[in-house]
Amino acid sequence: MSDGTAVFLQVRLSSSRLPEKALLPLAGVPVIVHAMRALESLPAARRALVTDAASAPRLQPLADSCGYAVFAGDPDDVLARFCDAAAHFDASTIVRATGDNPLVSAATAREALQLQEATEADYAGITGTPYGTGVEIIRRAALDDLNALTSDPYEREHVSPGLYRRPDRYRVVTRPAADPVQLPEMRVTLDTPEDYNYIAGIFREIYRGKPVEVPELVAYGQRQHRNSA
Repeated sequence: MSDGTAVFLQVRLSSSRLPEKALLPLAGVPVIVHAMRALESLPAARRALVTDAASAPRLQPLADSCGYAVFAGDPDDVLARFCDAAAHFDASTIVRATGDNPLVSAATAREALQLQEATEADYAGITGTPYGTGVEIIRRAALDDLNALTSDPYEREHVSPGLYRRPDRYRVVTRPAADPVQLPEMRVTLDTPEDYNYIAGIFREIYRGKPVEVPELVAYGQRQHRNSA
């Protein structure tokens, strides 16, 4: 499975709501480094930060430190950027994650990869874990087909909606996570200063120098809910 698999972390440093969020520190480590480290155990032939030319120079040293490459592509057309990156690295299967998710889960990603392999899906994912812990598994051939097909700005900016909007054209397979790691109402993606403060609190409480996995994160979220009830 790993020979044609690539882990692509989508990241760039321009953000209107929280500029350079991928570089913000959590427990003294940049957000993007947490995301890279979290996925380093996945079986994959290639790992890359998929970004734009303006962001690449500042991301390169961090990528080097984690054994990731940097691919700079179209600054606005993210679908084209991913297709170009897949061609560059000769990837047949893409694990798509984003650099603003420092709590992305390798265990959930492995489960999604196994689901994609078992079903030969064009798009596969595990649902129900805290928002910001999951990944998308995308078959390159389907992404190339979508790239040639769509001119919809939303689909070009967000990459995967064009796949699951067309279940008649693409094989889309998702599966709910097991009950112990289900907490979809918990949000741990980084978009705003409020998100950063919340996630920083999580790192202060439960981060111990290695990636936080979903069961511990869910337990933390459930404790927070009980304490606020």
